[in-house]
Amino acid sequence: MKPERSERMKGTGIIVKSILVAALVMFAGPSGMCQQARKDVPPLKERLFYGGGFGLQFGTVTDIELTPVIGLWVMPRLGVAAGPTFRYYKNPYYQTTIYGGRTYLEYIIIQDFDNVIPLGVHLGLFLHGEYEVLSLESKLFRNDPSATGRFLSGTFLAGGGIRQLIGQRSSLNLTFLWALNNSGYGIYGNPELRVSFIF
Repeated sequence: MKPERSERMKGTGIIVKSILVAALVMFAGPSGMCQQARKDVPPLKERLFYGGGFGLQFGTVTDIELTPVIGLWVMPRLGVAAGPTFRYYKNPYYQTTIYGGRTYLEYIIIQDFDNVIPLGVHLGLFLHGEYEVLSLESKLFRNDPSATGRFLSGTFLAGGGIRQLIGQRSSLNLTFLWALNNSGYGIYGNPELRVSFIF
């Protein structure tokens, strides 16, 4: 074999080996990174959360409210949830049931104040956006005693709140919401104050 040909073969061999190594790095690298990223994302059952709120009032006015939810932490600070709503209301003049459903998006701005200012206060702050659809009695909420049946009312609510951490995955939330459209039919306060529990 001539020295020139031998040098060319060595050069070609080095190029081929370099291409193979580069190809292995390119194809093995991203899949290795994907596997690492997948390991960092908690399994679905750890990202699910449950909870909701309830209210009880008895006496001259009876007001019973149940709002369970099931949700998913899409990102560590961003959760989406949905659930049914049921409310029974009775006063000396009338009684009614209100039912429907809601879905909301919640973003945690500050997870723990103690990490920002170390004062031993373990509260968090969050933003909350919600859409709620309720079935209401026409004769009561449309001020028409001759009306029959029910109708649907959809309302966008937005606001924020404070969360008190109770455990690693649970919190007690105090939420302040404002109705953004006028279809609330007097159901919502201004602001609407809600107490809920998430675990």
